[in-house]
Order: sequence, then C-alpha cells, then structure tokens
Amino acid sequence: MTRRGGTWSAPASALPAACAAPAAALFAAFWLLPMARLALLPAAQGWRTYFIVLTEHRYLVSLLQTVALSLAVTAAALGLAAAVGLQLGRARFAGRRLLLSLLTLPLSFPGVIVGFFVILVGGRQGPYAALAEALTGERATFAFGLAGLFIAYLYFSLPRAIAAFTAAAEALDPALEEAARSLGAGRWALARDVWLPALAPTAAAAGAILFATAMGAFGTAFTLASRYEVLPITIYNEFTNYANFALAASLSIALGLMTWALLFAARHFGPEVAGAGA
Repeated sequence: MTRRGGTWSAPASALPAACAAPAAALFAAFWLLPMARLALLPAAQGWRTYFIVLTEHRYLVSLLQTVALSLAVTAAALGLAAAVGLQLGRARFAGRRLLLSLLTLPLSFPGVIVGFFVILVGGRQGPYAALAEALTGERATFAFGLAGLFIAYLYFSLPRAIAAFTAAAEALDPALEEAARSLGAGRWALARDVWLPALAPTAAAAGAILFATAMGAFGTAFTLASRYEVLPITIYNEFTNYANFALAASLSIALGLMTWALLFAARHFGPEVAGAGA
C-alpha cells in the first residue's frame, strides 16, 4: 500500500486480485481438487485401470451403446428441429409464440420426469400395452428398452434444438431466398444452397451440445435403462453398489474425454458461425 495525502491507498492491481480471490478459491476447491482426485484414483489399482473401458467387454459395450444412442438421438433431433425451426422462424401466424413456448416446455422437466412420461405411455399400465393386448393377446412394453430410451432422449433434446434453429431461421436474410427463387431454384435447391449453409453453424453447435447432453444423461437413463445399459448407469453402479471408486473414476474419465473431444472438434473444426448462424 502507498500513502497519498495522509491516507493509505492500495495499488491499482490489488483490487482486481482481491475480487478474483474468492472465485479462484471456489474454482480450486470445487473443480481443480475434485478433478485431480478423479484423475489419480484409477492409479490406485494400476495404470491399466485407465484403459479398462477399452479392455473389458462389458464396459466397452456400455460405452459403444451410449455413443450409438447419443448419435442416433442427435441426428434425429437435428433433422426434426431443423424442419420445425425453419417453419417457426420464417412464418408469422396467430399463436406462433404460444406454440414455440409449448414446444420448448420440456426444458423445464428433469430427466426423471421425462422417463416417467415414457413409462406412462409405454409401460405395463400404459395405452401401448393395452393396445398390444387387444391386438395380440399379450401386453407389450417399450419403455425400458432401447426404444424407450431413444424416445425419452429425443423428447429431452428436441426443445433445445428447436429453440436454436428457430433463432437461426429468424436471422436468415429473406433476400437470399428471394434471389434463389428468382433464378429458378426449387425447394431442394433452396435447401442445399441457402438453408443448409446458413444453418450449418447452428447444426454443428447444437449437435455437439445435444450429443454431450445425451452422453451424460443420468436421470432419464436411471428411470428407463433396465434392458439397455449406458455408461452413466454403469458408473453409478460401480461406485454405489460395488464401492469401486477407482473403476468408476476411470469410466468417468473416458466418458468425459470422449464428450470433450467432440465439443472441441465441433468448436474448432466445424463450420464458422456466420451472420445467419446461432
């Protein structure tokens, strides 16, 4: 500190440092320390534990099933949301805002509630089981297998993608579409030459987020994944049922690295965000 005119004043650089200190302490306590602990845990059982997700068949299958499900959900959500977002972003009609708010309503539901919705429809007491019994004489369900997980993940992902594509479609320059039509472009040519380039940055960004969300989804999987195991449930079982913290940490690292790699690739190698992008 320095003395000026009989008063003490702190250096100009001290105030930002003092303001940043609480944030730095929280960052160290709740991110750096847990991440360091997570990274070191598998070493307690040997360095081969870090690669167990690739060397043990059960864990590899769980990882591949998680990736396959996440990719399928991401692709379906992007396709459906692009069609809906283009329509909502370019059209003006009565009740448009209400419809958009209803389509994005599932954003307020946690994954457990989404899973409960699927059980209500595709569980043993749902209308699907009753219809199957009426047609075949046996009650059938889809809630607790791959179909149920796919529907739940898609239901959870669509609102995010629709909101992103609607915002991108609203920013589209109508002059581009009008110019293409004046040159004789049909609907497919418009989609290829106008809509696709304009929405590509949004698709890349939204797709990366949807994939990462699906990879790490727990509440929905916990509710429905009794016949189709995904990696978050495998991790939960390892440290909850078997107290195998080193193995759970190894699987968590594998899940985190794969998701981070996709986000990194989408950010650095995907389409650059243009004026029409989100």
